[in-house]
Amino acid sequence: MKFLFYTHSLISDWNHGNAHFLRGIMRELTSRRHETLALEPEESWSRCNLVSDQGPRAVEKFHDTFPQLRSQIYGPHFDHEAAIAEADVVVVHEWTEPALVERIGRARRSSANFTLLFHDTHHRAVSAKSDIAGLTLQDYDGVLAFGETLRQRYLQAGWGRSVFTWHEAADDALFYPRPEIAKIGDLIWIGNWGDNERSAELMEFLIRPARELGLKTTVRGVRYPKQALEALGEAGIAYGGWIANAEAPLAFANHKVTIHVPRRPYVENLPGIPTIRVFEALACGIPLICAPWHDAEALFRPGSDYLVAQNGREMTRLLREVLTDDALAAALIASGLETIRARHTCRHRVDELFAILEQCGTAGVTRQLSTEEAAE
Repeated sequence: MKFLFYTHSLISDWNHGNAHFLRGIMRELTSRRHETLALEPEESWSRCNLVSDQGPRAVEKFHDTFPQLRSQIYGPHFDHEAAIAEADVVVVHEWTEPALVERIGRARRSSANFTLLFHDTHHRAVSAKSDIAGLTLQDYDGVLAFGETLRQRYLQAGWGRSVFTWHEAADDALFYPRPEIAKIGDLIWIGNWGDNERSAELMEFLIRPARELGLKTTVRGVRYPKQALEALGEAGIAYGGWIANAEAPLAFANHKVTIHVPRRPYVENLPGIPTIRVFEALACGIPLICAPWHDAEALFRPGSDYLVAQNGREMTRLLREVLTDDALAAALIASGLETIRARHTCRHRVDELFAILEQCGTAGVTRQLSTEEAAE
């Protein structure tokens, strides 16, 4: 089958975490001999910032790292109807322009030859409801929501025909343990400052504990304001700026522990939805300590797969324990890897996607799925 993904960007992961997951999904589909193509707008905010920050070589590095992935940039005169006509499944990300979301829906209304899905991986359904409420989704066959609480929001609001939970996951072709790499640091945190959605939490759970323990700490990410950079410097934390997601596994391997600091809108309004970094860190085999978040869907085993610090004082204590207790660190690594490999890789999510297509797919798509199953 041919899968067409409308995304904000496949090429750039500059402040754009959905690119991580989509790359893994497309790679897995390609490995199963399906055809995939991503379409991204020429004015993509993420890709423009990436080029401005890192230069055109960053785009070249994407193609070097992911030679099997195809992305096409579209402008205002692009023939979307022609592109869609060649696809069996079209997945439209929620950052797509509303007018284009509606236009793609009209194409589905006039043709039963493809299945159309809307994919939401953000908190705008609760933080900017009018943005989602204003989208025209009645012609979409289904909505993919990256957590059960988000799925419930869609159902309660009447957005879309059928809504399915489709969590993010780790691309374990890229994220896996590298025990042969030497540890050159204690703590690493990979993440963006977050539009003041976790500023206080980063001070409490990252900066102060690292300073108090005197840890050799590295922070990677973008959109750090002046006051944040000053706080990192005062704590003796090395700030490295943007890091390509493909390089994150090596950065994890160079350090002994990492942390997860969720954004406030998820903790308060969409419990149970972790950032993709949780999946990726556990897949890399690095001990993980989380600031408070409620694993409402039992995705993991808190206390076994990772530790939870209720406040900054507990974070300081748990960091000290993980860094000084080799047995504890090893147990966390083994448990986290077991859970990822059993439930949370892009292979699992592609299997789930096919199950969703069997429920809401058009006749041609379900027929192709049945033919593939019979051939296996």
